[in-house]
Amino acid sequence: MPAGFPSFGETARIEWRAGRIADPVERLRYLRRRMVQPKRRDFQGFGFIAVPLMIAVLAARSPTGSAETIERERGLAVPRAGSAAASMPPHVWLIEKTEAAEVYSNGLRIDRTFLTSNRPRARFPVYSLAGASVPVKYGDAPVGIVYHTTESLVPPFEEDQNHKLQRLGRNLLEVVRSERAYHFVIDRFGRVYAVVVETDAANHAGNSIWADAEGIYINLNDSFLGISFEAQTGAADAVTPAQIQAAKVLTEALRSRYQIPAENCVTHAQVSVNPLNMKVGAHTDWAGDFPFAKIGLPNNYSIPLASIYAFGFDADEVYERMVGMNFGGVALARAQIERQAEAQNTPAAQYRAILRHRYKDIETELKQNEGGN
Repeated sequence: MPAGFPSFGETARIEWRAGRIADPVERLRYLRRRMVQPKRRDFQGFGFIAVPLMIAVLAARSPTGSAETIERERGLAVPRAGSAAASMPPHVWLIEKTEAAEVYSNGLRIDRTFLTSNRPRARFPVYSLAGASVPVKYGDAPVGIVYHTTESLVPPFEEDQNHKLQRLGRNLLEVVRSERAYHFVIDRFGRVYAVVVETDAANHAGNSIWADAEGIYINLNDSFLGISFEAQTGAADAVTPAQIQAAKVLTEALRSRYQIPAENCVTHAQVSVNPLNMKVGAHTDWAGDFPFAKIGLPNNYSIPLASIYAFGFDADEVYERMVGMNFGGVALARAQIERQAEAQNTPAAQYRAILRHRYKDIETELKQNEGGN
């Protein structure tokens, strides 16, 4: 049993006490308290309190196959940031704006000289964690941030490469603007460029899935902002300290403006999916080593992937080798599927097929809606 989880004896005592609490809300509150307090310190390295997994096991101790059981399982699969400070963005405000630049109270400066428009952000559906294939509500403002790398050519970050660094950076910005690829680009020198205006969607996420306590988001171009580092995976100096600092103040400003929760600041590799083969990681930028802590965020690699536990996607061996041990969300999501299948008294393979069918239904509906617009 992993370190930090209760022993089987402790689990039995917690379960017995929980069973004597008639009110389901109070029962779950009790379970949360018991799972967080005794073992909290064992999970600090992950940046998250790993209580949702064990709570879900206890909550489903007498599986009935009911929608209530699955709703409880799904809702508890979404972890929260490990502290109130991590989950609340700092207050950042605009202090100066011109045609050329914006300056913010935390030192952020955004260059606006490459700014362009794209299609206006559409109202986006939010799907229930409980399993329905119809939206439970719609949103119209960004709820998260997806971090990317440009995967463009990056020369060594050295003084004698200065001319090439500047030339390649400018060429990159021209391409990004023409493709409407991201809302923001951070160049090798840590300069932040606004590309697609924030009121519009950028073409940055493609087929993608993420979830929070509000529900599940599919195809994140409308619901998430895109930030890309001028960087190449595997390069000796993949990102510079100046880029990390710039990402920190940019993230603070965006989280403050839109009240974005810390757990919705994630990497492209975490959200990207391939519907043709039902695998996660169609794009693998920032599959590992994203500097969450340096940017002021918890380790969001430990969040279970909704693409797996809600829609039956899976990871292949190549993807798992790329992400290594940094990416606990795959294993946690697989474990979640096993518990959900057990709660439904359904073989895991059959249960995964049911989840995939749900995704296909939603995907078909989304395509039909796009065709009608």
